[in-house]
Amino acid sequence: MLGVVSLFVPAFSPAMINASLAFDCDSLIFDLEDSVALSEKDSARELLREALLNLDFFGKSVIVRINSLDSDLWYKDLEYVVDTPAWGAMVPKASPQGIKAVSDVLDRFESKLFIVPIIETALGVELVIDIIRASSRVKGLLFGAEDYALDMGIRRTREGEEILFARSRIANAIHAFGMEGLDTPFTDINDMEGLRLDTLKGKSLGYTGKAAINPRQIEVIKKVYLPSEEEVEFALRVLRALKRGEGRGVFIVDGRMVDAPIIARAKLTLRRAGLEVDQVD
Repeated sequence: MLGVVSLFVPAFSPAMINASLAFDCDSLIFDLEDSVALSEKDSARELLREALLNLDFFGKSVIVRINSLDSDLWYKDLEYVVDTPAWGAMVPKASPQGIKAVSDVLDRFESKLFIVPIIETALGVELVIDIIRASSRVKGLLFGAEDYALDMGIRRTREGEEILFARSRIANAIHAFGMEGLDTPFTDINDMEGLRLDTLKGKSLGYTGKAAINPRQIEVIKKVYLPSEEEVEFALRVLRALKRGEGRGVFIVDGRMVDAPIIARAKLTLRRAGLEVDQVD
């Protein structure tokens, strides 16, 4: 699973890989693409493979971002991770044909890896449904706004109004197929208020989490996505009222009408808070 916060980690540095074990994120994305120089690709693959086979990631899901399918590097990236405990392979500039090609390779290796496409081109946004349907291994998406803006020839802003259409379309696709979706990273690592507002925007559109490019961003993202104490208490009151038999049709909790969507949201709130819905008494 991707979880609420997924942190990008360059795969070429033993120190960074070791440090990532301690970060309080839900998943780690080890990058073999942009952050690794061409001359270091082979050593990064070997380093990452050793780490995946020998380190304890303390319950975090591990995803490996492979190189672009336009290069001759991605196949070798997969060879190094197909039989490791990694959870998934992240595919940049995803297309339906590219996802099928990666899926076919994983099938040949009898790998258990899932696929997380990055939607980061204008065509990718238009074909997002076909990208999801290209393989049953697709279990989540990441929106990559920087490359999307480059492809569109537009300038990225702090407010992000220029990416609203693509961001919304991808979020809708995520929920249409019942999967997780990571919102695009916020690239100014010193602007924590900007990060908070950008994370709130993504959450309001329906994203289930956000990618981080710096460990300092983890806490801000978590605070936005994880339910507040007040939200958890209200969810508990809703489900307790439901258990008492007040759930025939609609009922009232704290002066608010409660119906099926509110009950479903209460259950989701508790699950996001790490509570067992079935054990509410």
